[in-house]
Amino acid sequence: MSKTFDRYASFIFFIVGMAFMIESGRISHSAYGSNVGPNVFPFLLGLILGLLSIKLLIETMKYQNERKEKEALDYKKFLIILVAAILYALLLEPFGYIISTFLFLLVGFQTMEKGGWVKTVLISASFSFGVYYLFAEVLKGTLPGLPAWFSS
Repeated sequence: MSKTFDRYASFIFFIVGMAFMIESGRISHSAYGSNVGPNVFPFLLGLILGLLSIKLLIETMKYQNERKEKEALDYKKFLIILVAAILYALLLEPFGYIISTFLFLLVGFQTMEKGGWVKTVLISASFSFGVYYLFAEVLKGTLPGLPAWFSS
């Protein structure tokens, strides 16, 4: 991307992140059946977006004035990940968080970099189980677990 585009994008992302943080304060602080309120994740996502936008702004200050050749857009990878994201959203309830997240990450990692199946499977599985355990067990939140047909 260009230096100017990245600079403007960092400002826009910063504003969006701050809006997330401010608006998350208007969401109720407790949720039925969960110790983690619905305001926590929008606040954290806004904070992360704000911090990453500051990092992007700092990096744009370090850009060299070099002209690089434009890379060709890879529509095939984009479409594969787009379809995988849509399927992930549709299959989250029927397949549960762990299985659908594992499959989505597996497809995403293999789309971006073919090969390395052992590494891809290990990262996908540990992320899926780790996030589920952290959110559902430690924070006492609710996520769709394993489907009924899997545990029978």
